[in-house]
Amino acid sequence: MLKAVGAILGVLLLLLVTYGAAIEPRFILNKEDLQTRLPGLGQEWAGAEVAVFSDLQVGMWWDNDGMIERIVAETVAAEPEAVLLAGDYVYDDEHRLEEKVATVVELLEPLAETDIPVYAVMGNHDYEVGAVQELTAEFERMGFEVLSNEAAPIPSPGTGQGPGLHVVGIGPTQVGEADPAQALSGVPDDAPRLVLMHNPTTFEHLPADSAPMSVAGHTHCGQIAIPGLPSWSYLGLNDKEEIVARGLAPEEFGAPGNDMYVTCGVGFSIVPIRINAAPQLLMLQLQPA
Repeated sequence: MLKAVGAILGVLLLLLVTYGAAIEPRFILNKEDLQTRLPGLGQEWAGAEVAVFSDLQVGMWWDNDGMIERIVAETVAAEPEAVLLAGDYVYDDEHRLEEKVATVVELLEPLAETDIPVYAVMGNHDYEVGAVQELTAEFERMGFEVLSNEAAPIPSPGTGQGPGLHVVGIGPTQVGEADPAQALSGVPDDAPRLVLMHNPTTFEHLPADSAPMSVAGHTHCGQIAIPGLPSWSYLGLNDKEEIVARGLAPEEFGAPGNDMYVTCGVGFSIVPIRINAAPQLLMLQLQPA
């Protein structure tokens, strides 16, 4: 009897691993639409979309280039008003770094061939492997705006009445590169804004009413999040990251007037498996508050 139960459990485990390695991350794309109301936003922005994706993790063994290509293609086809990239473009170490950066550039090149504004922040892996300088140079050559604790306006889809929409880009907290005060200092007080960051833990350091909508990545939504087991079974998450590992942050997390959505990203960390944490393309659908 015990042998039979063991055999059944072994088969189920094999099926689960096969699904997590070969099915969910390679073929299942979670396209999430999020209604986003921003104080001060002009009527010309009503219904406009902003695309968000994160954590390509190029260089991870058996990485997810095919899904990155699909997300980029679907983003281009959607013709959003802007694209926000939330960091961790490369993975692992300095080995073959130029090759990894070249692959990132090749995968994102279709965005550069459009007139869609693209804004990017760097992630902790980009700093840890020493790729920030090279990635920044390549992104700027492609026409992307790389934000390191600074803000930039997004071109208006209309006549631009009233304060323009800004993107506030904050560096990754995990490697000590986050400076929210500096990033927010470049935004007029009454201007609508979207806050872009890599680490969700940055969110709790944002002043009240400074980030009506912010987006982050990093957690991979747990990467392996099996119902019935600990809430987020990805072992790299610390206690605070577990609180906001995916989706909208709890109301009690962060200062009043602020909100955050944590995306699932695309690639992997440690193992090339995703279970109940499919790759994600987030579309923010903007409306005036």
